[in-house]
Amino acid sequence: MKTKHYMTLSDAEFLLNEAHQYVIQHNFNVSIAVVDETGSLLAMKRMDGAAPMTANLAVEKAQCSAISRRPSKLFEDIIKGGQMGFLTMQSFSGMLEGGEPLMYEGQLVGAMGVSGVKSFEDAEIARVAIEKFVAQQS
Repeated sequence: MKTKHYMTLSDAEFLLNEAHQYVIQHNFNVSIAVVDETGSLLAMKRMDGAAPMTANLAVEKAQCSAISRRPSKLFEDIIKGGQMGFLTMQSFSGMLEGGEPLMYEGQLVGAMGVSGVKSFEDAEIARVAIEKFVAQQS
């Protein structure tokens, strides 16, 4: 029988805190969401000054990454390339860059989504937090 890894609330809070520290250093106002491997919300933060719509966008980006097991940028590139015939998700807003899957020992355990700054910066925030999380697990 295999061992199944999963994210705890403590893990989600660690990720939020790492991302929050990064955005404070860069003077960004964003929303940050952490979901489990099914795309269900575990925790989120919407910083003071972040636009209200960023809260939903952060969750949708995280869900897109969790369900697909890929960065949401992949789908943004597909849409930009005009190859969206296969996409049937309810919202295309989650398919913007800024959602990153969280893999642990080869297993998807969750994902992060960030919204509020340029999309490449949203993704960078998530990647930095995920890298620190993975390093802490070693």
